[in-house]
Amino acid sequence: MTPTAKIYIAGHRGLVGSALVRNLQAKGHSHFLTRTHAELDLTDQAAVEAFFAQEKPDYVFLAAAKVGGIHANNEYPAEFIRDNLAIQTNLIHAAWKNDVKRLLFLGSSCIYPKQCPQPMKEEYLLTGPLEATNRPYALAKIAGVEMCWSYNRQYGTRYLAVMPTNLYGPGDNYHPENSHVIPALIRKFHEAKQSNAPAVTVWGTGTPKREFLYSEDMADACVHLMNLPDELFQSLLGSDEAKTGIFMPPLVNIGVGEDLTIKELAETVKAVVGYSGDIVFDASKPDGTPRKLMDVSRLHGMGWRAKTTFEEGLVRAYADFIAQRD
Repeated sequence: MTPTAKIYIAGHRGLVGSALVRNLQAKGHSHFLTRTHAELDLTDQAAVEAFFAQEKPDYVFLAAAKVGGIHANNEYPAEFIRDNLAIQTNLIHAAWKNDVKRLLFLGSSCIYPKQCPQPMKEEYLLTGPLEATNRPYALAKIAGVEMCWSYNRQYGTRYLAVMPTNLYGPGDNYHPENSHVIPALIRKFHEAKQSNAPAVTVWGTGTPKREFLYSEDMADACVHLMNLPDELFQSLLGSDEAKTGIFMPPLVNIGVGEDLTIKELAETVKAVVGYSGDIVFDASKPDGTPRKLMDVSRLHGMGWRAKTTFEEGLVRAYADFIAQRD
């Protein structure tokens, strides 16, 4: 991507999108196309097509999505599948109609089967049942991968899907019900510290294992992939299974390749926040998938590795939480 290329970042104010903007700015890019939800409803096909026809972006980062933790996925399954299918369908189709050079579609590690072999390789997609609590969201994201794959095969487009592991960092959502596990725990422990509560209750048994990636690292990986030379980028765009017999979607995992238990996570957040009370695990609440560790060998093969340690990232995330509250 040249410094003057027109880059559209869908979802530029979210955790992922804002990190992408910062990373691209640091690398000398300045010609961004951004729209808030009030300015452009991405579920409105006509509005999306009019925007693309007028602005003609060269590159697209599709980071807009309806997202949330276990509670939100359980409470609003219809919105999670409907809105995400609409957003990605409108954007991918409009990108093709307006000759976008490259598109990066951001998904989630929940696309992989509930009992997926660990670590999860890209070719494990569609090999087993999904985790029930986030199946509507996961199916929407799987459809996005397949849509990129289908447009590449039929139209020769260059659309790549990336599946980040669990993310955290600046600009995260700290809503008490609709946030992911790290921001939810940061808020819980901080409020318990402020009120001198004797204990903090954490959902589940504490035994599931999760991998976490600092959002600034995720953005750097995405920009690195979008800037790959043509030959390398082309090698990631999926095989034509009907011709080759090889199942390889246009998919790259983005993660650190290491995980920890929810219990270890809670203890680390507790230490970073400076809370001195107890941790109680509520085993009546769902655990979710037992383990979700990414195989990141494909990403490493493209010359990129995560730089931020978990403790460093968590300290920065807590500072961001305090800044948001202030």
